[in-house]
Amino acid sequence: MSVATETIRLTIDGREIEVPAGSTIWEAARTAGVEIPVLCHDPRLQPVGVCRVCLVDVGENKLAASCVREASDGMNVTTRNEKIDACRKGLVELLLSDYPADAESGSKTHRDELLALAAEYGVEWPPAADGGDARTGQVAGIPSGNGRPIDRSSPVIRVDHQACILCDRCIRACDDVQVNAVIGRTGKGYATRIGFDLDVPMGVSTCVACGECEKVCPTGALSLVQLVDELMTTAAPKPRSELKQVDSVCPYCGVGCAITYHVDEEQNRVVFADGRASPVNHERLCVKGRYGFDYAHHPQRLTVPLIRRDSAYPKGPLSPEVEQSDSKKRKRPGGLVDYEHVLPHFREATWEEAIELAGRRLREIKDEHGSSAMAGFGSAKCSNEEAYLFQKMIRAGFGTNNIDHCTRLCHASSVAALLEGIGSGAVTNVFGDVANAEVALITGSNTTANHPVAATFMKQAVREGKTKIILVEPRRIDMADHAEMFVQLRPGTDVAFYNAVMNVLIEEDLVDHEFISNRTKDFESLKSLVARYDPEMVAEICGVPADDIRRVARLFGEAKTAMVFWGMGISQSVHGTDNARCLIALMMMTGNVGKPGTGLHPLRGQNNVQGASDAGLIPIMYPDYQKVGDPEVRAKFEAAWGVELDPNPGLTVVEIMGAALAGDIKGMYMMGENPFLSDPNLNKIRKALANLDFLVVQDIFLTETAEFADIILPATTKLEKIGTYTNTDRRVQVGRKALQPPGSAREDWKIISELSTACGYPMSYASSSDVFDEMTALSPSYAGLTHENLGLTGKLWPCPDLETDGTQVLFGDTFPTPVGLGRFVPAEFTPAAEPPDEEYPFVLNTGRLLEHWHTGTMTRRSRALHAIAPDARIDIHPDDLAALGARDGDQVNVASRRGSITLMAQASERLIPGSVFIPFHFREAAANVLTYDALDPYGKIPGFKFCAVRVETAGHSPRRAEPPGK
Repeated sequence: MSVATETIRLTIDGREIEVPAGSTIWEAARTAGVEIPVLCHDPRLQPVGVCRVCLVDVGENKLAASCVREASDGMNVTTRNEKIDACRKGLVELLLSDYPADAESGSKTHRDELLALAAEYGVEWPPAADGGDARTGQVAGIPSGNGRPIDRSSPVIRVDHQACILCDRCIRACDDVQVNAVIGRTGKGYATRIGFDLDVPMGVSTCVACGECEKVCPTGALSLVQLVDELMTTAAPKPRSELKQVDSVCPYCGVGCAITYHVDEEQNRVVFADGRASPVNHERLCVKGRYGFDYAHHPQRLTVPLIRRDSAYPKGPLSPEVEQSDSKKRKRPGGLVDYEHVLPHFREATWEEAIELAGRRLREIKDEHGSSAMAGFGSAKCSNEEAYLFQKMIRAGFGTNNIDHCTRLCHASSVAALLEGIGSGAVTNVFGDVANAEVALITGSNTTANHPVAATFMKQAVREGKTKIILVEPRRIDMADHAEMFVQLRPGTDVAFYNAVMNVLIEEDLVDHEFISNRTKDFESLKSLVARYDPEMVAEICGVPADDIRRVARLFGEAKTAMVFWGMGISQSVHGTDNARCLIALMMMTGNVGKPGTGLHPLRGQNNVQGASDAGLIPIMYPDYQKVGDPEVRAKFEAAWGVELDPNPGLTVVEIMGAALAGDIKGMYMMGENPFLSDPNLNKIRKALANLDFLVVQDIFLTETAEFADIILPATTKLEKIGTYTNTDRRVQVGRKALQPPGSAREDWKIISELSTACGYPMSYASSSDVFDEMTALSPSYAGLTHENLGLTGKLWPCPDLETDGTQVLFGDTFPTPVGLGRFVPAEFTPAAEPPDEEYPFVLNTGRLLEHWHTGTMTRRSRALHAIAPDARIDIHPDDLAALGARDGDQVNVASRRGSITLMAQASERLIPGSVFIPFHFREAAANVLTYDALDPYGKIPGFKFCAVRVETAGHSPRRAEPPGK
C-alpha cells in the first residue's frame, strides 16, 4: 500500500517550491511570496471559491480557483497572464456594476479590496459619464442595482446591502470563527442579500456585536458606525495608513486578548481596535474589546489631584435623624454619580500638595493607632508591576498584611481549594486545549457573556465534532445550545450534585485507579462520604432527575480526556470552597489532570486577577504565593525590601470593611477598586467608608467609592501606560502605551512610588520594566521573564526555557504539595445560608452581562456598550411575573433583608421559577444593595450568588437609564 508523501513540489510562475501535501494553490503561492488576489477568501476561513477572482492557469481547458484547488506534485501554475488578467478585470467590472459610489465612505477601517482590485486592473470607477445614478455612480441606461437599503439599526456596524458582493466571508466568520450562526443569505436571484436571523435588522437580531463580520468584509458593506459618523462630520478624516498601530492587550476579562489599537496621534485618541495574531485569541475580539476603548476619552476623566474641602460634609457616622435630613449630602446606593453635586466638595491641588498631605495623614494614623489600623485595596485592573508595588508599599510602608483585591470577590474559594488539593492555585491547562478534550464540563460560568472569546474555542470544538459539552447551570444560558447535556439544577445545590456524580463514577467503576493510587491520597475518605449521595436522594435536593445524574457521570467517566471550566457560579458562594473541592476530586478520580486535553480551569474574571494574585495582592501570601507566616520566606522579603515585616496574616476585603465599620481600620489607600458597588451589602459598605478617618482613592473616574475620599489621585487607563498582565491561562503579556494621559494624570506605579516615599518608605524606579525585574527576582514562577523577552505574544509561566512559549500543561508527574500527591477533600452538602421563605420567596443570583464589566466604571462610559445595554433589568420567569400582576417591561421593587432597589422586569424562561437574576453593573439599581455578606469559611469570599429577596410591582412606566454623570 502506498503512503502519501508529506510534501509536494510544484512550480508557480517559474519558481519551484515545496509545500505540505493538501495545500491549496493559493496557500502554496502565499508560501512562495506570490499574492493571488481574493475577495471571498480569508486565511482564517474555509475557502469556498465564490468570487473566482483567484483564478489561475494550471494548463487545463479552463482556469482554476486557486483558493479551493488542491496543489499536486509536479503542477505548473501561472498566476498572471493576459487571459487571467482579462478574466479578473471582467469579474471586477461585474461586481462594480451596481456598487454604490459612496461605499468607500464605510470602508476606512479596512482597505476596500474590491476598489483596490479595480485600481490594479484598470477598471474605471465611478464611471466618468453624464446621466449616472447619484447613489450607484452608474451610467444611464445600464442596470444599476435594486436600491438595496442601508441598515443602521446596530449601534456599532452599518450594513450597506448595495455594497455587498455576496462573498459570504461574514457568514463564515460568524459561523466558523465566532460560532454564533446569526448571518445567512435571504432572497433569490438578483434580490439575494445577507440577512440576520430570520431576516430582521442587524440591531434587533441575536447578533452579539463581536465585529468579526466587519473585520473580514472586503468592501464597504459592513463598516464601523463610529467611523462612518466621523466621515460625515470631518472634512478630511485621517486614512488608515496614517494611524499609528499599537500592539497591546484587551483591558477587560481574564482571557487577555491580543489587540491592536489604531491611534490618531494628533488627536490623541484611538480610532478603532482590532484583534491580532496570538495563541490566546487568534485575532478574535468580543464587543467590549472591539468597541469599548473610548472610555479613555470620556470627558469625566480625572485629570488633577482633588482634596476634600474643610467645608465638605462630615465623614463620621450620623444618627438616623441627622442622616435622614442630610440625605442630599450623603451618598447612598440607588443613584448615578452626580458630578455637579460631588465636585464642589473637592478642590483642585498640585501633585506635591496632594502627595504630601496624603503621606502625612497616613503616617499620623499609623503612628497613633499602629499598623493594624491601616489597610489597602489593590486592583486586578492594574498591571503586575503596579500590583507588586502596591502590596510592597502596604507591607513595607504601612507595616501590615491588610492588603487584598477583587480576587477575594471572585475566585478566592477556588484558589483555597486548589492550594489545599493540588498545592497550586493556577490553572493546569489553557482554555484553548479544549479542542483536545473529549468532554468539557462547564459549570457556574456564563462563558459566552463573561469570557466570550474563550467560549468561541469551546463552541468550535463542538462544531468540529471534537468535544462534547456538559453544562451545569441554574439558568439556561447560550452555551446550552451547544451542549451535549444541559443540567439545570436548583441554585446552591452544586455539592450534592457533584457528590452524586462521583457516587456513580465509583459505583460503575469509571474511575482511574492508577492515577488515584500513584498521584493522590485520602481517596477512601471521599469514597465513604459520596457513598451516601445516591442519585435518587440527590434528585430531590437539586431538582435533576437521577437518570440525568447517571448520564452525566457516564459521559464524563467514559471520556479519555476531559476538562472542567468554572466561574463565579461555583466560587461566589458561602460553600464556594466545597464546590471547588468537588470539581478537583472529580478530575483527580478520573485522571484528568497533567496531560493534554485535561485540566482544571477556573476562568478568571478580570483582566489581571491571575497576575494581581501572583504579585502578592492577598493578605496571606507574598508574591508567587509565598506564605507570610513562613519565617524563611519572610526573611527573604525582609532582606529584599530592607524592613521588618508583619508575621501575621492580614484581613480580607469584607473583613477590612467590617473593621472599618467597627472603627478598627482608620486609614486606607485604594487603587482602582470600587467596593461601593462591588462588595456585598452596600448599605454596610457605605457606613464603613464614611467611618474611615482618612481615605486615599487612586482612579481614572470619580467612582462611588471616590466620593468618600479625602484625597483623589488621577491615574491612567491601560491605554496610557506600559506594563505586564497575566491572563487566565497564566500567559504574561505586555500592554503597551497607545495614548498620552489627560491633564496631569500619572501612571499608577509612579503614584505608588511617590506616595510610599511620602509615607516614609522610599521607592524609586526608572521604569515599570525595572519593577517587573524586581518582582520576577522574588517570584520563582516568573523567573527569567522580562518585558523584552515577552515579545508580542507573551509567555506562559513557568517558562524554564525562554526559547519556548512556556509550560502549557502543569503537574504531569507530580503536584507541588509536601508529598507530591493530590489530596481528596470530602465536602458535605449543607443548605444555603439564607434560604427563601414566605417574606422573601425568591432566590437572587447576580452576575455580568456581555456588554458590561464589573462596576461599569469603564463600559458604561463607552458609547457603543452603553447604547447596546443601557438599562438595569431583573430577569424573572414569566409565571412568576404573571403571579405578581406585572408585565414585561414594568418597574418592580426588589428587596432583601439589607435594602431595596427598583428596576425594569424582563420575562425570561431561562430561569427556574422562584429564582431571579440581576446584573451588578448598574449603580442606579445596584444589585449588591441586596446581597448577603456572609463568608465562605475557607476562601473568605461572600456569597453573591444566593440570597432571599422579595419582588413587588412598582408601576408600568419603564425608565431608560442615563449614562454615568448625566
